[in-house]
Amino acid sequence: MLAAFAADTGRHVVEEPRERRFERFRRAFDEAAFRSALAGRTIAFIGRSEAAYPSLLRELHDPPPGLFLRGSGGVALLNRRAVAIVGARACSSYGSQVARLLGRELAAAGLVVVSGLARGIDGEAHRGALEAAGRTVAVLGCGIDRDYPAAHAQLAARVCEDGLVVSEYAPGVEPAPWRFPARNRIIAGLADATIVVEARERSGSLITADFALEAGREVFAVPGEITSALSAGTNALLRLGATPLTSREDVFESLGVEVAAPV
Repeated sequence: MLAAFAADTGRHVVEEPRERRFERFRRAFDEAAFRSALAGRTIAFIGRSEAAYPSLLRELHDPPPGLFLRGSGGVALLNRRAVAIVGARACSSYGSQVARLLGRELAAAGLVVVSGLARGIDGEAHRGALEAAGRTVAVLGCGIDRDYPAAHAQLAARVCEDGLVVSEYAPGVEPAPWRFPARNRIIAGLADATIVVEARERSGSLITADFALEAGREVFAVPGEITSALSAGTNALLRLGATPLTSREDVFESLGVEVAAPV
C-alpha cells in the first residue's frame, strides 16, 4: 500500500504518512487487484513484512516498504552473498576495465553483483557478471517498468534472464534526481560489501559508500591516479579508512570466500 501510494503521489514514502490523503487511499486500496495487475506485467512484489524480504536490506534504518522485481532470478537471489560495484558514469577506460574484471571474477566465484544499471562503472560491472554466466541485480531509481537509461534496455533484458531488476518504485514513477541517492541505499543494503571503482569528489557513489558504512559493511576503494579528478573520491575514501582493493582476493578474504585454485 505504501509503495502504491508513493507511485500515486510521486513521493518517496518509507513510513505511513499521517495525513487524510493517505487515509482515503488506504480505504480504497485493493491489494489483491494491485498484485494481480503487477503479475499481468510479469512484475513481482516483496513487502517488508514478508519473510522473504532481504535480511541485509532489513538492517537499514529506513528500509524500503517493499521491492518490485522483474526477472527470472527469483526473490531468493536477494538473500545470497552479494557485492556492490559502483562508480562514475563518465569513467576512464581503466575504470571500465577494472569494473568489468571485478564483475566477472566475483560472479564466477558465486557472488551476486549488485549495481545501478547506470552508464560507466555500473554497466560494466553488470556486463562482467553476465560474461561469467553469473547472477547480477540492477537497482533502479525510477519505476520498475522503466529501463533507465534507455540505452541500457538491452542490458536490462540480459540481467533479467537469470538475475533481477529491482526498484522500490511502482510502475509509472518517473526518474528524478532525488530518487537516485535513495536508490543508492538499496544498492548498499543488498550487499555484504561495496566497491567504489572510480568517483569524483562529489560522486553519488560516495553516498552508496556512506550507506554501506552506516550499515556496518565493508567498503573497498580502487586506488587511482592522484592527478585524475575521477580518482578524487576514491582516494578520499582511502584516506578515511576504506580498504584498498588491488585484486579480487581482497574481497574474498574479507568475506571468507574460498575459491579453488586453477589446476
